[in-house]
Amino acid sequence: MDYQQFAAEHHLKIEIVYRIAIVRMNRPDKRNAVNLSMHRGLEEIWHPLGTDPDVGAIVLAGEGKGFCAGGDLVDFYPKDPTPFDMIRPSRRLVMEMVNCEAPVVAAVQGVAAGLGATLALLCDIIYAADDAKIGDTHVGMGMVAGDGGAVIWPLLVGPHRAKEMLMGSELVPGPRAAEMGLVNHCVPAAELMDRAIAHAKKLAAAPPIALRWTKQVLNQHVRQSLNLVMDSGIAIELLSCNTEDFREAGKAFFEKRKPVFRGR
Repeated sequence: MDYQQFAAEHHLKIEIVYRIAIVRMNRPDKRNAVNLSMHRGLEEIWHPLGTDPDVGAIVLAGEGKGFCAGGDLVDFYPKDPTPFDMIRPSRRLVMEMVNCEAPVVAAVQGVAAGLGATLALLCDIIYAADDAKIGDTHVGMGMVAGDGGAVIWPLLVGPHRAKEMLMGSELVPGPRAAEMGLVNHCVPAAELMDRAIAHAKKLAAAPPIALRWTKQVLNQHVRQSLNLVMDSGIAIELLSCNTEDFREAGKAFFEKRKPVFRGR
């Protein structure tokens, strides 16, 4: 399959080397923040890559110095969106990642925040650079952390630590993330891609049926959490986007000042 359309239309650079598909989110000037077109690409890419006979494993990374700063506050939703436009994409993205047949290895450098953290943590194996920082920052922006973060964080670090991290909008340094089990490995930044690709090659060399079906069985835990949390979480998150606190957070962000929240 020709994946060039994803580079041209969706800010996703994809190259296949030795049966490893390296997917790079490619908006480095925006710290790879996910805009509408990238989000659509991330919804669409996992099935073709996961079923491509030339792909044994996938590595997800960010172009430039950061992994992904989260959703682009300026260009995330279509103009005049319908209720379906607000709900379907988030659920579809998480489901497509969970259902991807091929194993996915994350290579996290720099910041992985909000949606960026969710993208990293939904991967099967996560490598973080020693200078990486990972966190779900929804609450700090006046939003409910109700989508993918609410699904995957409790499974990785338990509900109490997930509450601490998500309610505090805390960015976790790479070494601490590995210590608490949020990521699999923390490695020197200079070795990050080589280590992630080496692990992907190891997975690609495993018996494909046994490997992929084992992944699907294990991901039943993620699907159960998704079905429990995702729909209500997205709905509550969208409600929080209509609050004064949310608007104040966005205004303060662009004015580069500390927000003043009033609980309204």
